Amino acid sequence: MLVRDILSTKQIGKIISVATTDKISAAAELLSEMRIGAVIVRDAGNEIDGILSERDIVRALGRSGSGCLTDLVSALMTSNVKSCAPTDTTQQVMQMMSDGRFRHMPVMEDGKLVGVISIGDVVAARIKEVQFENDSMAEMLAGNI
Repeated sequence: MLVRDILSTKQIGKIISVATTDKISAAAELLSEMRIGAVIVRDAGNEIDGILSERDIVRALGRSGSGCLTDLVSALMTSNVKSCAPTDTTQQVMQMMSDGRFRHMPVMEDGKLVGVISIGDVVAARIKEVQFENDSMAEMLAGNI
């Protein structure tokens, strides 16, 4: 299965983002309100400045206490963001996420941000793939194919 297939099941055009100059408290509220684990950080257009995850915020709270909530997003975001393409396979993306120990990944096509996928999206897609393969093998063994 390809990343493109995962994106087709998600709300396209609904990429949640914040600006580098937003406060961490505003980003945390947005994460909670939208029930998501990360937001893309960008100031203008489709260029990605970074990504901010709930994990980034929790770590900052643990280090600095609630004072970090008044910091700017640019202070906590990950700026060297790894991305994938719609033509990447779920296996490739799962490996990248596992190796990099991150749970959210922007999807870029021709230099344009076209979506964001999570490890949950990838795992669900892999489960569907494995179930399909299992069902196909069972049909083949039963002589129905």
